[in-house]
Amino acid sequence: MDQTNTPGAVARLKEYAGPHRKEYVLSVLLAILGVACSMIPYFAVSQMIWGLIEGGSDFNWYLGWCAVAAAGFLGKAVFHNLSTSLSHKATFAVISEVRRRIAQKLTRVPMGYVLDTPSGKFKNSMVEKVDSIEPTLAHVLPEMTSNLLVPLAIVGYLFVLDWRMALISLITLPIGAVCYMGMMKDYEKRFGEYVGVGRHMNATAVEYINGIEVIKAFGQSATSYKKFADAVHKNATYGLDWMRDVQLYFSMGIGIWPAVLIGVLPLGCVFYMNGSLSGADFITIMILALGIMAPLLSAMYYTDDLAKIKVIIGEIGDILDEPEQVRPTVLARLDGTDIALRGVTFGYGETEILHGVDLAIPAGSVTALVGPSGSGKSTIAKLIASFWDVKDGTLSIGGVDVRNIPAPQLMDKIAYVAQDNFLFDQSILENIRLGRPAASDEEVREAAKAAGCHDFIMGLADGYDTVAGGAGGHLSGGERQRITIARAMLKNAPTVILDEATAYTDPENESVIQEAVAKLVAGKTLIVIAHRLSTITDSDQIALIEKGRVAALGTHDQLLESSPLYQELWRAHINAKDAA
Repeated sequence: MDQTNTPGAVARLKEYAGPHRKEYVLSVLLAILGVACSMIPYFAVSQMIWGLIEGGSDFNWYLGWCAVAAAGFLGKAVFHNLSTSLSHKATFAVISEVRRRIAQKLTRVPMGYVLDTPSGKFKNSMVEKVDSIEPTLAHVLPEMTSNLLVPLAIVGYLFVLDWRMALISLITLPIGAVCYMGMMKDYEKRFGEYVGVGRHMNATAVEYINGIEVIKAFGQSATSYKKFADAVHKNATYGLDWMRDVQLYFSMGIGIWPAVLIGVLPLGCVFYMNGSLSGADFITIMILALGIMAPLLSAMYYTDDLAKIKVIIGEIGDILDEPEQVRPTVLARLDGTDIALRGVTFGYGETEILHGVDLAIPAGSVTALVGPSGSGKSTIAKLIASFWDVKDGTLSIGGVDVRNIPAPQLMDKIAYVAQDNFLFDQSILENIRLGRPAASDEEVREAAKAAGCHDFIMGLADGYDTVAGGAGGHLSGGERQRITIARAMLKNAPTVILDEATAYTDPENESVIQEAVAKLVAGKTLIVIAHRLSTITDSDQIALIEKGRVAALGTHDQLLESSPLYQELWRAHINAKDAA
């Protein structure tokens, strides 16, 4: 999506605010009344000054005008507060709706898109970017509207008093407009670039923090810090350069635009002295003229916010416009749980990863996917788990293309156990219950026992009520792995996809996890991404993946006889074990 596509951004903003149109309209009307009240003191002061010049007015007359001025200030405060209260109430509802849409969108897009996108981008969009909408919706709509309408009303009144003085009061407007246009030249483009630089800085900061353990272990502190420092410097430099480019326009505009008395005072004196302008009108015009440019300057600042929000809405739109995985809602009639890939082609962007993959996985069988790094074995497993849809060919379960199976029904058929499983910052009980939200506490505990994690959970301070910590950071890697296996056991899906659970596990946990995995996959279809060939020698079939194709298919013994590549992988595995 083009982030500078103004019509699209404005239309989307209207869509977000549409359900709260009445609140915003009322807020604008109240804001107009508030700014109108702010003009009352100017008029009251002009009347009192003229009274002093003419003389003959008593104290009560002046006191009355003081009361009028005070009422104007009070009215401004009351109407302004009512206006902003309404607009903020509506805006926070809009912000909640936008966040809800983003969260729901992430459940409907391919899982691969979510995994391939830096988490910082989603966090930035859902928190910082959405929050930045608030000033525009809550303040710009009511206050900018009123700050534009009230000066028009003042100028209209000045035309009634004296058309010459009305035109003279606007003498600085063209100069200010030129300065403003110079300041706003290429604004959306430059702000979009500034956002990009800031996003790069955020991503670098997240990378630096997440990788601090590796950075220290390999003595890369200086190099990694320089990368982060360079990103911070680039962000600051871009902002400073941009500020320098517009500073002259900004200074001239802010200095010249409000100076309306440059023309009003001398020419008004001329008209007064030649008798073509009354003293009362002259004083009233001078006072009111001072109130023209201040609201326009405020409106100018708000247009800056509008230009920014177009880019921000565009960024949010990038997520909301991401193509979804379209699935039917009517349950599919599956003939068993056999899995079949026929002529499957898939790629990331323009890069094709899989080329015409054919693979049949019978129900209840054990199929291992092996191959060199980058061969495509993990991609095949994730396609089966519906992380993405195939580009060409078909992937079916029970004889039905997965694209014709409702997402909830498909997810009930598959459990995916990765090496690095995420645990939410909530109790261990609830983390396991994610496998089947309707499960009772007792069923959760039974799954934990089967996965070999009941004992260590009961050894924790709060047992099953212990908070796992963000991503399970309060637990060891083996403990997190066992909890995710318990989650998969509770789900009890007929097909289990396993990214070899013990590949990077310490010896203390390995036997426990292997026993848990054996219970998990008993009587089920197992698809395992093998990193250590010795763990899959008893598989019903081994699919050797090479350069995005199934290069060979058979049992361990069959592949040792027929496949040179498998022989090479096996020798490398044996040599690695001997070296260890």
